Amino acid sequence: MAMLFRNARIGGELVDVRVVDGVIESIGRCDESGIDLEGRWLSPGLWDNHVHFSQWAMHARRLDVSAARSAAEAAHLVGGALDGQPLVAVGFRDGLWADAPSLEVLDAVSGDVPVVLIGGDLHSVWLNSPALEVHGFAGHPSGLLREDDAFAVTRRVATVSDAQLDAWCATAAHAAASRGVVGIVDLEMAWNLAIWQRRIAGGHDLLRIEFGIYPEHLDRAIAEGLRTTQHFGELLSVGPFKVITDGSLNTRTAYCFDEYPGLEGTELSHGILTVPSSALIGLLRRAVAAGLEPAVHAIGDHANTLALDAFEIVGCTGRLEHAQLLTDTDPRRCAALGVVVSVQPEHAMDDRDVADRYWAGRTDRAFVLRDLLDAGAELAFGSDAPVAPLDPWIAMAAAVGRARGGREPWHPEQSVTNAEALAASTRTMISTGERADFVVTDIDPLTASADALRSMPVAATVLAGRFTHNAL
Repeated sequence: MAMLFRNARIGGELVDVRVVDGVIESIGRCDESGIDLEGRWLSPGLWDNHVHFSQWAMHARRLDVSAARSAAEAAHLVGGALDGQPLVAVGFRDGLWADAPSLEVLDAVSGDVPVVLIGGDLHSVWLNSPALEVHGFAGHPSGLLREDDAFAVTRRVATVSDAQLDAWCATAAHAAASRGVVGIVDLEMAWNLAIWQRRIAGGHDLLRIEFGIYPEHLDRAIAEGLRTTQHFGELLSVGPFKVITDGSLNTRTAYCFDEYPGLEGTELSHGILTVPSSALIGLLRRAVAAGLEPAVHAIGDHANTLALDAFEIVGCTGRLEHAQLLTDTDPRRCAALGVVVSVQPEHAMDDRDVADRYWAGRTDRAFVLRDLLDAGAELAFGSDAPVAPLDPWIAMAAAVGRARGGREPWHPEQSVTNAEALAASTRTMISTGERADFVVTDIDPLTASADALRSMPVAATVLAGRFTHNAL
């Protein structure tokens, strides 16, 4: 199939782009008829390099308590939404609350109805007494579960049917395509090959999917011969092998060299190392030997150092997921080891106040995008949706402006240029022989302000030469 996109603006030049069988055949000027872009800007299609897609699709159907500024306020929102059925709420962030999440405050509004609140960073859940009983944690003193326990509960409350979840995911895919997204790296904690094969067989054709594999599925992946970049048709391919080695900042479980203020001397004083170094090295060796690229979740500076140590010991490249707090030497190590740094710039906007409190005196080493680029490291932007919205323009805006909602920029010395942000959000170029994955915008993404990037008007999205979104 051939298509001609006329009057496309690439930089300051108007060109016509011919696509044949999903690939750019030529770029120039011609007199043939085609789809007139009327001088709009043509850029490579966008990728979100870190998504939990099923959770993102469910997020919109759950009670949002992200606006709560206290445990009491979150509980009040829950109480107002109860209808006698088990309730799942999302988005609470307790890092700056004056009152801690507790059984007493949640039980007081919920009675005998099981209630689960999933933390905004996905690393904690807050349950009332009936929910603790249902999920096997009866007798827990506070109802606040962290890390592996929290992940287990989050999986259990995803009780909708496959058909319903797939329908919600189709809606989420349409929304992503409307923002110029052509591909995602789906790091849902599941056996994602079967899930996405089912969805594609059911008609999903709006996004390219690279799916992640977790340690609990490593034996199965090796037995089935899965290798990173292996394709299952045009849209589906094997992504990285994901290992979570520490927690998160808001949950105060990111593994750090320094103690968290207020937690000194406790078992959580430095956060949590969920995978010891020896185990991480063993997992990486097995995965690399099988042809799987490692992707290591590390947020605290100590966790990041240990992750880079493991890459160096194993002698492999891969991805460092999040890399929120680094030592002064880590950016150079990332570059020297060839480790791609997969970052979520909007997290800096979500976490800036929590970082100022719990990483006081160290925030010059937090979300150091400029330092990573200057050191020669490669960045890959994502959202970690539902932690942040699945919208690469939002990630780019945060990386460029280091601000949101009219606030002063936070560590603006770590900002990147528009061109660098776009490069970290794309996989292809507009040139002959490249895949015809495009986004068409009404303004120039390379000169737009950070605020304009955040609300970028997308006129069309093209995947392999066909429209997945068309508002021309």
